[in-house]
Amino acid sequence: MTRPNILELRKKAIEIRKDIIKMLALAGSGHTGGSLSIVEILLALYYYKMKNDPADPLLKNRDRFLLSKGHACPALYAVLAHKGYFPKEKLWTLRKLGSQLQGHPQMGLPGIEISSGSLGQGLSIANGMALAARLDKLSIKVYCLMGDGETNEGQVWEAAMTGAHYRLDNICGIIDYNKLQIDGFCCEVKDMGSYINKWNAFGWNTIETDGHDLEKIMDALDEADRTKGMPTMVIAHTVKGKGVSFVENKVEWHGIAPKKEEYERAVEELDAELKKLAN
Repeated sequence: MTRPNILELRKKAIEIRKDIIKMLALAGSGHTGGSLSIVEILLALYYYKMKNDPADPLLKNRDRFLLSKGHACPALYAVLAHKGYFPKEKLWTLRKLGSQLQGHPQMGLPGIEISSGSLGQGLSIANGMALAARLDKLSIKVYCLMGDGETNEGQVWEAAMTGAHYRLDNICGIIDYNKLQIDGFCCEVKDMGSYINKWNAFGWNTIETDGHDLEKIMDALDEADRTKGMPTMVIAHTVKGKGVSFVENKVEWHGIAPKKEEYERAVEELDAELKKLAN
């Protein structure tokens, strides 16, 4: 596959982050930190790796993307809007009564494959989709993005065993490894030890990468495509709240939205970064 222009995609990442901050500020609620940490992962998927068509969201041979950590949906909504799945103006209705853009993804909105947000379920659903694709002889990939805190859920590991047992090489899981969850640092809430060792032990091809380096994420996704006979898990090291200095690595930003002055400060920082890239 031809890779997109990395500089332009880095600019796009900043625009997406600005949209996320605006959406959350207008809504007055939502999850800031975990939305900002997954932007580059989503861009690598939607602008490079995945077969997807905004003009035909239900294209039979499309790749599937499942946002298991559904609370980070502002990032997904922004990317879908930039791709043309729905008008960008719709973003400003986030969490409003009657809006299709709720606090967790819900089916019916173009580009949304599953209603998600009850943590731990995404990988099980990915298994089902991957098995169905095998039966239907569809050459597709199912991508499932999870949070690191989410892997405290036992269902994740049941799904891990299932994916390995059926040798589902048409699944690529991705962990947003930002080291924080709602109650604090993941290692303090429930230390999961080495993700590499765990997923290897469960029979998965495991790749560790920088979740904010677009080229490295693309490399990891390419390796997942080349891997046959077993599913792949990408451990993407990220920064919770990436791109906004006063949000980065702050646990308190897990489930709150920026106030007016915080929104303005965040946009000022992001505009400054965009200006640097333009020069």
